[in-house]
Amino acid sequence: MGDSNSFVDGVKGYWEEKLSFLENYTRFTKRDTPLPSWSSSDVDEFIASDPVHGPTLKTAREAATFGVTGAVLGSLSTAAFAWKYSRSPHGTALSFLGGGLFGWTFGQEVANHTMQLYKLDTMAAQVKFMEWWERKSQ
Repeated sequence: MGDSNSFVDGVKGYWEEKLSFLENYTRFTKRDTPLPSWSSSDVDEFIASDPVHGPTLKTAREAATFGVTGAVLGSLSTAAFAWKYSRSPHGTALSFLGGGLFGWTFGQEVANHTMQLYKLDTMAAQVKFMEWWERKSQ
């Protein structure tokens, strides 16, 4: 019985360590009153006002378009391929979802390399934006 408990504790500890980055956002997500919504103009204002984290946030937002483009291209192309060769509605739907997931992942990897996101601390920029928005919205 002690072995199964230690196994569960080990697995729990492993995932707590791997997901510890989520703690950066808990002060924004576990608030009594949620932060109000922000618009693109608010994000642009932050980008202009913060010379350190602003450009990083702008690059991260531009990189998201790579993911969206990849998801659209991946889902449409795999669904078309599946429909052409199988004429199966459920197979086409699954291909659409799988292709979208693959396309999003591939698009994010392309953005990661072309925009050199691996050199930037995008999480810190997002947290700084959230702190800025919290101060501004109070």
